[in-house]
Amino acid sequence: MTTQQAVCERIRELMREKKMSANKLAERSGVHHSTLDGMLADQPTINNTGIVTIKKLCQGFGISFKHFFDSPLFRERNLEYEE
Repeated sequence: MTTQQAVCERIRELMREKKMSANKLAERSGVHHSTLDGMLADQPTINNTGIVTIKKLCQGFGISFKHFFDSPLFRERNLEYEE
């Protein structure tokens, strides 16, 4: 699993946990819905989610940046970096 895939999976987990649609998350976070949809669809053109985007999504979820990365997805795996 790449880091990008782990980030996308974490977003999906939090959406399920908070019972939040992609549209609602986009609205609350200020991240354009097409950007979020592309990330969740694992589109090759959206292959590097930036720190600023993750921070905005955290704000939309109402969680801290630390909470986002406090997940087995990031702790227990050797994530691969892809350019």
